[in-house]
Amino acid sequence: MAGLEAVSLIMPVYNERNTIEGVIKKVISLSPKEIILVDDGSTDGTKELLKKLQITSASRRIEIRIVFHERNQGKGAAVRTALEHIKGEITAIQDADLEYNPEEIGKLAVPIIEGKTPVVYGSRFLQKPIRNVYKRYKLGNWFLSKLISVLCGQRITDSYTCYKVFKTDVIRGINLISRRFEIEAEITVKLLKKGINILELPISYNPRRLEEGKKIGWLDAVKGILTIIRYSV
Repeated sequence: MAGLEAVSLIMPVYNERNTIEGVIKKVISLSPKEIILVDDGSTDGTKELLKKLQITSASRRIEIRIVFHERNQGKGAAVRTALEHIKGEITAIQDADLEYNPEEIGKLAVPIIEGKTPVVYGSRFLQKPIRNVYKRYKLGNWFLSKLISVLCGQRITDSYTCYKVFKTDVIRGINLISRRFEIEAEITVKLLKKGINILELPISYNPRRLEEGKKIGWLDAVKGILTIIRYSV
């Protein structure tokens, strides 16, 4: 896919034994510059799978680096760790499940490659009609995105999307401190407060059920609200 040779894909991983190998295969097929995985203290066998991958990754054309947290710290901490290792001119975040389609990363990177914008978000709520989004998650994300839009002066439809793509120097230019899912709110607010435009493009979405390992919950929404208020005022 055109342009992904400049893209560093970063992937926070926590207890994703059932999906991690499939996700890795899919992102390898995109031929990015590199893939950086951060295992955030997995306890379900994911860590052992990644250690086996680490043994064989040196023979691959794509550089794959794996970093291990000794204990679970949260998605935000894993993203921050990954950002310390990236080499590509563009950085994209990929979750370790299959809720998002990795093949859509290419279209999100194109506006950055073409110099039209420094940041692109893949919005699940710009697809028409909106499909496959649980009502409570839809309402929670709508509220958080609306709050950001009002306080920061740019309409955002999906602040908590996984698919965030940046010019690397832009995301590295933000001092991130969040450790868990509130990293999504912190990134968005801090970008907008710096006057950096966020372009949103529609993406597909295939959410898994809670019993399949979906991790974000109502407490994360509360933390998100506090994070938005903290960094926007």
